[in-house]
Amino acid sequence: MNLTLADILAARQTLAGEIVRTPLLPSPFMSGLTGVPFHLKMETMQPTGAFKLRGAMNAARKVSAETHTLVCCSTGNHGRAVAFAARSLGLRAVICMSSLVPQTKIDAIKALGAEIRIVGTSQDAALADCQLLAGEQGFAEISPFDDPLVIAGQGTVGLEILEDLPGLQTLLIPLSGGGLAAGAALAAKSINPAIRIFGLTMDRGAAMKASLDAGKPVEVREVESLADSLGGGIGLNNKLSFHMCRKLLDAVVLVTEEEIRRAMQVLYHEEGHVAEGAGVVGIAACLAGKLPDFDGPVATILSGRNVDMTRFTSIVTGQDVDLGDYHLRGTSYAA
Repeated sequence: MNLTLADILAARQTLAGEIVRTPLLPSPFMSGLTGVPFHLKMETMQPTGAFKLRGAMNAARKVSAETHTLVCCSTGNHGRAVAFAARSLGLRAVICMSSLVPQTKIDAIKALGAEIRIVGTSQDAALADCQLLAGEQGFAEISPFDDPLVIAGQGTVGLEILEDLPGLQTLLIPLSGGGLAAGAALAAKSINPAIRIFGLTMDRGAAMKASLDAGKPVEVREVESLADSLGGGIGLNNKLSFHMCRKLLDAVVLVTEEEIRRAMQVLYHEEGHVAEGAGVVGIAACLAGKLPDFDGPVATILSGRNVDMTRFTSIVTGQDVDLGDYHLRGTSYAA
């Protein structure tokens, strides 16, 4: 299926009254640092704390009238969005996740009344469990990224950015399974093909980057990361998001855990915003000088705020953090 801007416009109609039209805020600190107008798309302000509600709700509202249960695999934020959508529509939700998903995100999903299934140590394992349930029990599966309705819903982020900032020249998008990147890039480049779009992700276990490099979907070993929402595979049978990202992204840039930590500190100390590691990868790349050749205005999507606040406090106050077998040595913030 080839998605078009019309699909994103239709999603916006479906989502009217269901999501928050989040603000696009100027970032004085990042504007001063980069020398160009720099803006933050505040998807941290969605009711579920992340952009995922857009795609999940768009897909959930299109399931058949006979549907009684929604099922998905998730690294956390998508599961919370599906659980939220299911509750609002009077449906049951079953969320399949790996053991790498932070407990804070699991607890938030449980609070919405969803059933949790923890399977294996990778999103690929959780996906297999999800698809088994969908096939054997007739549950309606909502993919976290490889679904036209999900991608169209995420594309409304790009649509809003271009409406609020018509002169946008560069868009920085957190990249995981590619639903957000595919949808937002489709919206942006449909309106202005000259916009440069970068996908940003962590340098450990980045499945989409590895797949793009290989020319086909591949598996990667998943590890704990400050950007846990960007973990997980893209599915070896990926039908949409891989091809759309390959076509629409100008480049993919990797950032380290240290660079993500620094970006979380900057956003908090300089702008007063709380965001999870996955949401700040665009800022991280700029701070690290990994995007030296871009034009402004620039916008980056702060994709979510669902971070364990004990860990967040450790990060912004410069304490050590353990990420599985990776020890992130603390560094106090200095402008």
